[in-house]
Amino acid sequence: MTTARGWLLDLDQGPVSYEEIWALQREVLRARQSGLIPDVLILLEHRPVVTLGRTADRGHVLLPREALAARGIDLFEVERGGSVTYHGPGQLVGYPIVDLRAVGEDVGRFVRTLEATVIETLAAFEITAARRKGFPGVWVDEAKICALGVAIRRRVTMHGLALNVTTNLDGFDVINPCGLGRPVTSMAAVLGRPVDMAAVRRVYTERFASLFGIGLERRALDEVRFALSQALARA
Repeated sequence: MTTARGWLLDLDQGPVSYEEIWALQREVLRARQSGLIPDVLILLEHRPVVTLGRTADRGHVLLPREALAARGIDLFEVERGGSVTYHGPGQLVGYPIVDLRAVGEDVGRFVRTLEATVIETLAAFEITAARRKGFPGVWVDEAKICALGVAIRRRVTMHGLALNVTTNLDGFDVINPCGLGRPVTSMAAVLGRPVDMAAVRRVYTERFASLFGIGLERRALDEVRFALSQALARA
């Protein structure tokens, strides 16, 4: 596969606000749609938040907004596909903002490749994972270890995946994950030991770059914000 140029924005300073990064995604999306920047992979951990995708049933959120807020959990309705999910510390979240022309404008191929980035990352930690037909995401036996939900806007992707690394799985008690009534798990739970998040980030970045054929160049958040301001001023 031909290697294209791309940016890696790895926000590894601790959990960040969902609302802040959602806004950043939309800025990156607009700049990528206009061809002003290359493909971008954003990696991070979120502060506790529940998000509802386009097909979400509000009944799958098991607590009212006020009760979630009392637990320090935000709630947002977003434009990604899929139902309801939870994000929190210890979960590696990846937002690929890429032009689908790199995969022949084939959304199914994009989703399968995104799932493969996770499956291969887990394999590097001796965890056997797989897809389940009709259920986007990645599974270990009957438990979901990685949720996946994307949006496509003018041939460019946003949103992405959430891999449970050392996530406190009690956070999922406030929802019916993805509306499936199935259990969730994490890398730490499967392995029965702590897992180094930095190592997972490193392996995931390598697998993403390899499978999508994107040479990722690390960028700091300030660099990306400056580049976006310059690019969108020219748009």
